[in-house]
Amino acid sequence: MKTTGFIKKILICTSSIGMAVSLLACGSTSEESAEFKPSLSTDTTCSIKVAGSYSNFESLESEFERFYEYYPNVSLNYVYLDDYDNTITSALISDEAPDIYVTATWMLDDPKMKPVFDNAEILSDPSLNINLDCIRKGARWTMENGDVIMLPIFTRSYGMLVNMDLFEKNGLEVPDNYSELMDVCDKLKTAGYETPIMGANGMTVAGMYYAFAFPFFCDNVINNPDSIEALNSMDPSAGEMMRPALEMIQTFVDEGYLNPALCSEEIEDDYNAVIMRFFEGDVPMMLGSGDMVSGTLKRESKSEAFQAEPFNYRFFVVPIGDDGGYFLDSVNLFFSVNKNSSNLDMTNEFIRFLMREKELGNMAAIKRLITPTNDFSLDEVYSSLEGFPEDRSFNYQETGLSDAVNKEFRAAAYKVANGTMTVDEAVNAYGSLWE
Repeated sequence: MKTTGFIKKILICTSSIGMAVSLLACGSTSEESAEFKPSLSTDTTCSIKVAGSYSNFESLESEFERFYEYYPNVSLNYVYLDDYDNTITSALISDEAPDIYVTATWMLDDPKMKPVFDNAEILSDPSLNINLDCIRKGARWTMENGDVIMLPIFTRSYGMLVNMDLFEKNGLEVPDNYSELMDVCDKLKTAGYETPIMGANGMTVAGMYYAFAFPFFCDNVINNPDSIEALNSMDPSAGEMMRPALEMIQTFVDEGYLNPALCSEEIEDDYNAVIMRFFEGDVPMMLGSGDMVSGTLKRESKSEAFQAEPFNYRFFVVPIGDDGGYFLDSVNLFFSVNKNSSNLDMTNEFIRFLMREKELGNMAAIKRLITPTNDFSLDEVYSSLEGFPEDRSFNYQETGLSDAVNKEFRAAAYKVANGTMTVDEAVNAYGSLWE
């Protein structure tokens, strides 16, 4: 497989290594199951600053409080940096540099972000005793030389929220594969649901076409590695790789299971409006990203319809394959440590405390994002991901595709679904679809 420049910077776990480490669920070691044991003096007094781009970070502040139980004299503070992408580099060389700071994968390929990683500590150093085995395969990031300088805090995936009460009311089971999904959609339409599946009709990664078919496209690429070079070079002939996914989208539109025009009319954006429309209670399946799911808890009280008639709901990957769906693993947020921190020992101690199944699960549950560990049991909304098949789980970087391919697919899917292009036209126009 030919890799892009971005992939050359990152060494994604190989299949053999991935299969081995995936067997090591975080709770499987005695160290992980045991209570956290401080390695420094509990009388230590110091201040640690965490910098990030969230305007508020309640889940992290919850971890501060839990850490104080072991180190009551340590002061932990979160600082929101306005225009984070442009200010973090200068912040790291200032007199008030953060000890811990948020990083993202895109920064690795941006020359302007070089100082961000020049200042990053090697967290895989065995002497730090940080439990990296706690992180599942799809959320791991290792540099080409084997160093780990970014640790995942939150992850997301793409799929659908399912109204479990509505399914139960109609005597239906959540589908496990493509044929069952078609059958369920038929039965829902017969039962009077105008469009069984809804979502934001757009070209974003939170839009319904990305959640519906992009993981299927990625699996097709992984199984056909010879296509990667042509896809990345925008070779029009590579558009054929999109055909199976686009044909599925076209089928669902033709059958009335997806209605782009209705979605545009009733859903104004791919976050708040999607959630509030789902809470009306008459949408069986709502497509979107894990970020959408993270916003549900706070919006339950804002929906008059949901307050009047609350219902159970869960997140599932879309079962678009013959054997089921595909779990596209994506890291929402990483932490890196400033190697020049004046309180480096205690900073590393906090990271060691945080990199545990219990703490990462607690943070994810508060934020309602997906934990980067193998334990999905803390939030019932994500319980369908427990024990998800390894052979249908991957992250985008494992495909070897560039971001431009991602955009081309989104544009093709949107145009096919909305009838401005046929599948053939979209396939043949590959390389010039994104405007």
